Amino acid sequence: MRILFTGPAAAGHVFPMIPTAQALRAAGHEVLFASSQPLHRLREAGFAIVEIGDGRTIRDVLEQSSGEELRYVAPDMTPDQILDRAARGFALVSRATVDGLLEVADSWSPDLLVYDSFQASAPLVAAKLKIPSVLQNFGITSGLDMVRRLADHFTEAYETYGVAGPAQPTALNIVPASLGGDPGGLRMRYLPYNGGGTVPAELLRRGTRPRVVITLGTVLTELDGVRAIIRLIEAAASVDADFQLAVGDADLTPLGTLPDNVRPLPWIPLAELLTASDALIHHGGSGTLLTALQAGLPQLLLPQGADHFTNAAALTATGAALRSTSDGIDAPLLTRLVTDTALLEAAARLRAENAALPTPAETVPALEALAAS
Repeated sequence: MRILFTGPAAAGHVFPMIPTAQALRAAGHEVLFASSQPLHRLREAGFAIVEIGDGRTIRDVLEQSSGEELRYVAPDMTPDQILDRAARGFALVSRATVDGLLEVADSWSPDLLVYDSFQASAPLVAAKLKIPSVLQNFGITSGLDMVRRLADHFTEAYETYGVAGPAQPTALNIVPASLGGDPGGLRMRYLPYNGGGTVPAELLRRGTRPRVVITLGTVLTELDGVRAIIRLIEAAASVDADFQLAVGDADLTPLGTLPDNVRPLPWIPLAELLTASDALIHHGGSGTLLTALQAGLPQLLLPQGADHFTNAAALTATGAALRSTSDGIDAPLLTRLVTDTALLEAAARLRAENAALPTPAETVPALEALAAS
């Protein structure tokens, strides 16, 4: 069986598909990815890639279309407004990928098309070539809703290619039902893929006091730096815990002199970094949230934009997380994060819910059946 994967070239959209692709390849199926620049994250995963698009990155397209610097932090917008802004933007990004994806699918003749909801060209191509399709969700929010939103901004493309509308896919959720996703589709255990990297051996051992990881994902630091955690670093100085600052090569100058209990780290795959940690503080991105969920850790979310506010609402409702604005963090809140047993118990329940779902390998027969049908 041949399976074609496609999605925007961003870690938050590509990384969740990697375990699915690995499971299918391990079962003996042929796997090919089609994506636009930059391709290095996919290349690191070890899959064959066909480049589609016009050579521009997501950021290039969005900034060139608006004539201004890309804005990510959006405290003044509702979640619905944020989603619709994203739909308009990614419809523009996707327009240049239609011809390439159509050519790849027509030439390679896949039995199944697996795609991320932000790739507006995928449901068009699936409908045009009558390919069974799977919408792999990347988190809590509804992928089917985003497909509809994108299609509303993609009407010109559907008319150009003589397609009535997007193909109806089967949704593949990677969150427990208690957190969201699309009802009526498949559910699969979330297994983190965070890319490769070197892990310092001492971080695989428990410390003598609580260890808290701080991260801002792969996009926020590029567009907004570390401004979201200035107050957090100040408050951390008076907390009896060790804080691991995992923000890659971001400029730390705005943070001033780091307290003795705050250690900056190079890029380390998040799942391995959380192995011997006690809590995670982050922006609320889906991949970061789910990696901590899979590790059974309490979380403190500082939502900034994108799907962060929706994620924060869903996760705090389970009792497994706290939520704050960037300016609202203080030492008592950080202390509660590492001492509140109710948070830890709720996180353990979510971890168990995730572990009870079929693994990617156990989901392969369902995907094979979809292709056969």
